[in-house]
Amino acid sequence: MAWGEFKDTVAERRLFQRRAMVMLVLVMLALGGLLARMYQLQIVEHEIYTTLSDKNRVQVQSVPPPRGLVYDRNNLLLAENRPVFSLTLVPERIGSMDETLARLTEILSISDEDIERFQRRLNEPRRPFQEIPLSYDLNEEEIARMAVHRHRFPGVEVKAELVRYYPHSELTAHALGYVGRINRNELQRIDPVNYAGTNYIGKSGVERFYEKVLHGKVGYQHVETNARGRILRVLERENPVPGEDLQLHLDLRLQRKAHELLEGRRGAIIAIEPATGGILALASVPGFDANKFVTGISVKDYRDLSESIDKPLFNRALRGQYPPGSTIKPMMAVAALDSGVTTRERTIWDPGYFQLKESGRRYRDWKRTGHGWVDLMDSVAESCDVYFYQIGVEMGVDVMYDYLSRFGFGEDATLDVAGALSGLLPSRDWKRAVRSEPWYPGDSVNMSIGQGFFLATPLQLATATALIANRGEWVEPRLLKDIRGDRPVEEFLPASTHKPLDLKNPDDWEYVVDTMEEVMHGTRGTARGAASGASYRMAGKTGTAQVFSLGEDEEYDAEEIRERLRDHALFVGFAPTDDPKIAVAIIVENGGGGSSVAAPVARGLFDAWLEEFPAAEAAQVVGQAETGGEG
Repeated sequence: MAWGEFKDTVAERRLFQRRAMVMLVLVMLALGGLLARMYQLQIVEHEIYTTLSDKNRVQVQSVPPPRGLVYDRNNLLLAENRPVFSLTLVPERIGSMDETLARLTEILSISDEDIERFQRRLNEPRRPFQEIPLSYDLNEEEIARMAVHRHRFPGVEVKAELVRYYPHSELTAHALGYVGRINRNELQRIDPVNYAGTNYIGKSGVERFYEKVLHGKVGYQHVETNARGRILRVLERENPVPGEDLQLHLDLRLQRKAHELLEGRRGAIIAIEPATGGILALASVPGFDANKFVTGISVKDYRDLSESIDKPLFNRALRGQYPPGSTIKPMMAVAALDSGVTTRERTIWDPGYFQLKESGRRYRDWKRTGHGWVDLMDSVAESCDVYFYQIGVEMGVDVMYDYLSRFGFGEDATLDVAGALSGLLPSRDWKRAVRSEPWYPGDSVNMSIGQGFFLATPLQLATATALIANRGEWVEPRLLKDIRGDRPVEEFLPASTHKPLDLKNPDDWEYVVDTMEEVMHGTRGTARGAASGASYRMAGKTGTAQVFSLGEDEEYDAEEIRERLRDHALFVGFAPTDDPKIAVAIIVENGGGGSSVAAPVARGLFDAWLEEFPAAEAAQVVGQAETGGEG
């Protein structure tokens, strides 16, 4: 037998041992690497992966605060919140958006307009994982359908939210304003933290001016979700702080009365409480339904409103700029007396026209035959234009501008009325800058009776009238009466910038008030018919503002002029004369004469505020007392 046929067992054993050792080392290295990796994951990076795990399971959601409520001066609710169920989508959790929308339209009645609005918001900048509403105010049947098919729509939820609601919408739309969906521009300027989860923001009026007060402070909650992102339970919650409730000076009864008195016409009414400056009524007619703007007005509805010839969206009370006409005469009387241009005894001959030069243009009086000899009392009571033509030229534009600006013309003199315009109080410098022309004496003639370049808003006229009612004591118009909390009202109102209008002879205030009282109660007063039978004394001034100009020898014939080119009817006044409780400014667009149209409206407001409402309150108190006694 050959030696090669015998095995070398020793060599084989050594080979096996070497291989086994190599495998053992490899296994130990692999085991060590695995243990090292486990140590890194379980010990070193424990917090990191715990956080990532919680982010898949636990989410932090913002909880929007309930918006503060708004009440009138008698605690009647003007703006509240009501629950609404909306269909919302989170784009980041939806695979195919087009497919999802198509399937949703098979289950719910979603309009093309809703889809277009959703697509527009989808393309706008927004916060990650922010819900985008698709359909609003779902009914019970639609909510039930979504509950049945919920498993088919990841990222789609039926969400309950509090949405602003105005129970007296058309009455209060122009005073309160409204809220609406936050748009792209607003998203860039608001606090992203405090508005997280909030979809609505004040767009106009009180809602806009007091947005910070009404909004409140956002809350948060930690929620546990499943793989589809649906909430399983709430783990932790920090409740939001609701917005503050506001009480306004506005009186809903007087607001309703103002709308009734203007029904069927276009115009505006401002009523102010002279003692406080509180705005009792702010009516612009026609109005609109503010609730349509909250969740998004339809294209058709908005087109109907914006293209209406009556302009219901236009706030005439704050933004309507009209020639004040003869309603400016009491303010001009104050200026003429205090500047020494005229006296109470001075008389001027009125032949029915006024001329700067003997052969110059004739500026006509409203009374073609003239008023004869008139003093300041007569000129206000009978609204004599010629008297004011004369003193206007003598005062000149600089003096008139100085005094009228102290009455609040040419500026927004309000404290918290959003959107009010400043009108136009012309001056020598203004005309040179805008018209590149000097100021002519004829411009002073027109300005003296509230015509020419002069424009004022109804709110400015009411403010100036309240100043006369207060005998020179300035009080800025304001809507806010109280905040239902511990914070003082003054914290939210800008500081007053106006000072009392002190006259050289304070008795001139009473004299001018007497001239306005003569307008209402005098035998030749232009508004004596409106004051007939009143149980209280009132002061006022009528006015008529031309919509277009007449030639020198043309006569005004309302019957031959289209309705919308007729004169505006104006009235300013207050009552009672000795202790004013209400001051008003009224304009009825294309109404004709102030004495025949606007003054009766003022009488209706005065009667309601001074007699009707107090009598109803007294009867209610008596009724409650009798009921309590029987109990």
